[in-house]
Amino acid sequence: MSAAIEVSQRDSAAAAPLAPATKTARHACIVQILSRERIRSQAQLRKALALRGISTTQATLSRDLVELRATKIRAPGGELIYSMPEAGAPGQVHAGGFAGGEETDDSLPAHTTPRLARWCAELLVTAEWAGSQLVLRTPAGAAQLLAGAVDDAMMPGVLGCIAGDDTVLVITRSPQVAAEVAGHLLALADPSTRT
Repeated sequence: MSAAIEVSQRDSAAAAPLAPATKTARHACIVQILSRERIRSQAQLRKALALRGISTTQATLSRDLVELRATKIRAPGGELIYSMPEAGAPGQVHAGGFAGGEETDDSLPAHTTPRLARWCAELLVTAEWAGSQLVLRTPAGAAQLLAGAVDDAMMPGVLGCIAGDDTVLVITRSPQVAAEVAGHLLALADPSTRT
């Protein structure tokens, strides 16, 4: 193995987030991979998991795909790829993930699910950020709904959410991402932008 390949693999392993070797963590990684990459086969998915430090057998991977309700769909280029049903709508496929060329679109609109748009329009009261943290306010008792929609949308640069009763804390990678996500969510909540 050449030194360049060893350095590349070491760098990619260092950049990968740490995850426990559990079924739940494996499922989350599979969902993330299928939402961001064009995966045509279980062998290709196994390689993508291996790059993230997750080793699995083909039989286990097959069961995981069934449990996650992953299906193959025809992409715009005509190839069959694995896809996840959109959260909140069993069997419905997220339309934004594969628009355009060979790579997935990492823009915020491409990660806007109907569920996220709906909950922002109905529940988002304010959005303010400080540094890389974004605080979303909702009516009492509604923070879990909005946080779940933000998490399920898997927006680029969003690491995760913590929800209380009427407050959602969104952790992002940078202050710029926090500002962009706040602006995007507020635009979704703006009645003048709805059709």
